[in-house]
Amino acid sequence: MNIKSPNFASTMLLEKLSIINFKNIESADLQLSPKLNCLIGSNGEGKTNLLDAIYYLSFCRSAFNPIDSQVMKHDTDFMVLDGRYLNDAAEVEEVYCGMKRGQRKRFKRNKKDYKRLVEHIGLVPLVFVSPADSILIDGGSDERRRLMDIVISQYDHNYVEALMAYNKALQQRNALLKMEAEPDMQLMEIWEQQMADNGELVFQKRDAFIRELIPLFQQIYQSISENKETVSLNYVSHCRRGRLLDVIQRDRFKDRAVGYSLHGIHRDDIEMLLGGYHIKREGSQGQNKTFVLALKLAQFDFLKRTSSNTVPLLLLDDIFDKLDTRRVEQIVKLVSGDSYGQIFMTDTNRDHLDQILQSSHCDYKLFSVENGEITEKA
Repeated sequence: MNIKSPNFASTMLLEKLSIINFKNIESADLQLSPKLNCLIGSNGEGKTNLLDAIYYLSFCRSAFNPIDSQVMKHDTDFMVLDGRYLNDAAEVEEVYCGMKRGQRKRFKRNKKDYKRLVEHIGLVPLVFVSPADSILIDGGSDERRRLMDIVISQYDHNYVEALMAYNKALQQRNALLKMEAEPDMQLMEIWEQQMADNGELVFQKRDAFIRELIPLFQQIYQSISENKETVSLNYVSHCRRGRLLDVIQRDRFKDRAVGYSLHGIHRDDIEMLLGGYHIKREGSQGQNKTFVLALKLAQFDFLKRTSSNTVPLLLLDDIFDKLDTRRVEQIVKLVSGDSYGQIFMTDTNRDHLDQILQSSHCDYKLFSVENGEITEKA
């Protein structure tokens, strides 16, 4: 992994965003601040949908809706997202996504179609902090694996290819395990070898990522909590038991009995620890929210230091709820600093946003969001 100094990171700023028929946003053409963009409005008006549109242009999918047709506004036949980005050299990157109902979406970079959407991931690195992130603590291990996948995929396409190949082999092996008749063992061994080869690579990259992330995460958490609590992460994987191929093949009989693969990197997890104990059992609402926020901000810092060496866009959705005044003040102080690039922030409380604007002394724009209509305020 090529870790660079964050002091020399380049930027990729979203200068202009056009939206047609995305969720409850019928139409929007926004000129954006290169630093701070604040969205104010009541719950359910469309603030999060706007952030999701920005996320979609980075990841070719929604942060919340797994089915593409679900992001299209009801009773409409098409959806368009168009982002105009500007890098340090004043070079324009235009990212376009268009979709008609019943058809596949199309992604273009500077008017040229992508052959594979995976080629786009990482062009515009991004970190999205949302109330839904509580699932990282409360949810299953698949949510914590997804966290690793989202970050690593933004700077390492070999990881994405290995993960896709592993999942394909896993699916094929599981199909053989479900057969009532005795499966073709030669075919079984082929899929197991592919799982092992690609799984080892995925494990190595996840392990390196977590090891680099931990000190960044701890430093940010300590800053927000004012050194009141200690936190850590522990990456758990079957790969730590020995050669993955041996681990997979050791329990074939059990796998046949249950009809799926019990071992492999598809069962990886991250233990999230507060004071040495699982935060899911020990943490208060405020501690849990601080934990997840610090984890996401550490991802931001990590991405800025990787080989892509580009400052990510930072999306902060309603991050102040359930936090005490002191923690809010520390977060405001943290994200108002020079180390953060372009920020998009939502809140229902105008006082929080005013506090940030007064503290940051930077260029900003304030937008009001009501029933999907977005209006710039003076």
